[in-house]
Order: sequence, then C-alpha cells, then structure tokens
Amino acid sequence: MITLYGIPNCDTVKKARSWLTEHGVDYQFHDFKKQGVPAAQLDNWLATAGWETVINRKGTAWRGLDEATKASVVDAASARTVALSTPSVVKRPVVEWADGKVSVGFTPEAFAQRLP
Repeated sequence: MITLYGIPNCDTVKKARSWLTEHGVDYQFHDFKKQGVPAAQLDNWLATAGWETVINRKGTAWRGLDEATKASVVDAASARTVALSTPSVVKRPVVEWADGKVSVGFTPEAFAQRLP
C-alpha cells in the first residue's frame, strides 16, 4: 500500500493526490494537521532522504520560526525535533511507496517512474 503524507490544503499535495487518482493508484492519505508526523516514519525519511530534503526551508512555516529555532537545525536529530513540533516544515508530499522506498515532493515524471 502507498501512503501519501501531507496537508490537504497544500497545492503540491493536491496535485499529487489528483495524479494518483487519475492514474488509478490506490493510496492512503495521512494528514499532518489531524494525525501529526509519525515519529517512526520521520526517522526513516530522515535516514533515506536526508534532513536537508525533508525539511522545507523555503516555506512559510519555516519562515515563521524564530531565528534561534532555524539556527538550531543542523542535523537529522535537530530536524526531527522541529518536524515533530511543527509538522508544516516537512516538505510535501512525502510518499512511502509499496516497495518501501520514500520520495519527497511531487513531479508527474517522478511519480510515473514509480509505477510498474
């Protein structure tokens, strides 16, 4: 089963969900706003994709953090702390594919490559 993690009103998440639906791909949606960032999965994302990819340092949530918090994010452990307390800083969508691989972000080309 594919799990797509994100926030429902995020434009990129909307595009990814639409793309999956249009291509007949079954998936489960995990809403960061309602369900939070799952700690065990976050550890996997940070290990496989890297904290620099998982943390969206260009988004409004990041810009809204105080300077001390931003400066404290220097590795996976510090990124984990901020992501768990402020789920909106996670780049979206995060997808856990059926084969166990993880992708962060959305492009139609990248998603097409994931299909059998």
